[in-house]
Amino acid sequence: MNTTPLPLKRWLSAGALLCSVCTLSFAQALPTDRLQRVESQKVLRVCIWPDYYGISFRNPKTQQLSGIDIDNAQDLARDLGVAVQFVDSSFARFMDDLEADRCDLAMFAIGITPARQARLRFTQPHLASDIYAITTQSNRRIRSWADIDQPGVVVAVAKGTLHEAVMKTRLKAAELSVVNTPAAREQDVQSGRADVFMTDYPFSRRMLDNSDWARLVSPPEQFHITPYAWAMVPGDDRFFDRIDKALADMKRDGRLLRNAKKHGLEPIAVLQTKQP
Repeated sequence: MNTTPLPLKRWLSAGALLCSVCTLSFAQALPTDRLQRVESQKVLRVCIWPDYYGISFRNPKTQQLSGIDIDNAQDLARDLGVAVQFVDSSFARFMDDLEADRCDLAMFAIGITPARQARLRFTQPHLASDIYAITTQSNRRIRSWADIDQPGVVVAVAKGTLHEAVMKTRLKAAELSVVNTPAAREQDVQSGRADVFMTDYPFSRRMLDNSDWARLVSPPEQFHITPYAWAMVPGDDRFFDRIDKALADMKRDGRLLRNAKKHGLEPIAVLQTKQP
């Protein structure tokens, strides 16, 4: 004979039902690995900086994206059997975007630096570039690389870029100006507030192709070569291994070289297949 009072019996039944719902909800909320999620949702979210000429550039007139890492992302998505969704980001915030799960992968020729490695995991490199300077055609103070680190010279760099960290340690006499956006670097040089701004090979191509006032100043010898790769949050070996293998396959079968040639980046493409 069941002697449990009816109110208590109802409370116990309701509690059991609530627990089962909680258990189900908890099970549904358990995180799956990233590769499984990408494959099940059929979409790879890729953070890009849409102002990176030759890398991940959005044409202001057509709004179409182009660049080596746009093509690479599309090739990668095909390998995974999913669609690619591009998420606008920047060098100043892409690490926060990855950690906040706004994207699965950052693909816009991101320089591998110790500060970034402390927070992120990088694939093998696919590009590598030295540092270059852009000044104006009319600037008589800067004629060669040796003229840059001199008293009275102002060197502009964009906040969050690898050039900020490198030039902070390399400049001894010139003044370093850290500006909030890459566009501000160009404006400061063009207006005369700065003598040069520091950039890499792809962005220097943009300036020479699209700005009649810009003049390239190249180092006479290697200054600071930085390898570029794709970045993700650490802790998911299966996702990392799949992405890194896809990049190795692109190197091996020629897709990386094809994409590099298409965007004039063959000189800085890293074509060696990663050794096991």
